[in-house]
Amino acid sequence: MTMLKIAMIQQACGTDRSANLAKSSEMVRRAALSGARLAVLQELHPGPYFCQVEDPALFDLAETIPGESSRALAELARELGIVIVASIFERRAPGLYHNTAVVLETDGTIAGTYRKMHIPDDPGFYEKFYFTPGDLGFTPIATSVGTLGVLVCWDQWYPEAARLMALAGADLLLYPTAIGWDPADSLEEQERQRTAWITVQRGHAVANGLPVVAVNRVGFEPSGTDPEHGIRFWGSSFAAGPQGEFLVEASRTEEEVVLVDVDLKRSETVRRIWPFLRDRRIDAYGEILKRYRD
Repeated sequence: MTMLKIAMIQQACGTDRSANLAKSSEMVRRAALSGARLAVLQELHPGPYFCQVEDPALFDLAETIPGESSRALAELARELGIVIVASIFERRAPGLYHNTAVVLETDGTIAGTYRKMHIPDDPGFYEKFYFTPGDLGFTPIATSVGTLGVLVCWDQWYPEAARLMALAGADLLLYPTAIGWDPADSLEEQERQRTAWITVQRGHAVANGLPVVAVNRVGFEPSGTDPEHGIRFWGSSFAAGPQGEFLVEASRTEEEVVLVDVDLKRSETVRRIWPFLRDRRIDAYGEILKRYRD
């Protein structure tokens, strides 16, 4: 197999977790009927993006893996014969929580998990309050549709994360995401942010000769402390080929099941003409392990 049909599930989320999961499942069903063999859900898809505020009570949203959401999606994966990448607020132990992607095989088993490594702490994105940094490393997950380099949201700004997944044999890079604007930002600032988000990930595709799939949510979600303020998620889920070329881009505002055919063999062709991995000066990169060169 060289051609892989991938579905990006771009949705809006409300406060009813059961309704959110039902919507995700219905969209995955539509994707499978259209021939998708891999479905990628957005970051923390079972509920609203709760990290806009710091509230200890919100830890009650976390669940184990396996747990309610992953079991439901595992059964869906088995029923449809599709690989699903889901994003879960993981309760690992009392007081220990992660932002975790779980990959479900076509038989409903867990092919692997990835715990988000880079954790932001910015206005409206107070993730360090909730999530312990991942400890599974940058390890691709082998599945029946390919070896998946699964990363999560804030990871997408770091070329090191993409590179390490590539060096470990990933066939493509997947980024479940929850990112949007502060509506108070100017239109110019909003567009600079969205464009930067797309550009940096297309750069990961180019630098590593790999397809990239980024799946974002849409809609306005109010802050838990101030309903008049919040985040407007900018959608724009997209896929890029191994030269950074756009394969597909979703709406900025609408829920969509976005389908794309990705040629996994193309990476080999591109890497032969752009042999970036061959020409890396691994003997000269020791300084990258420092926080900063004073």
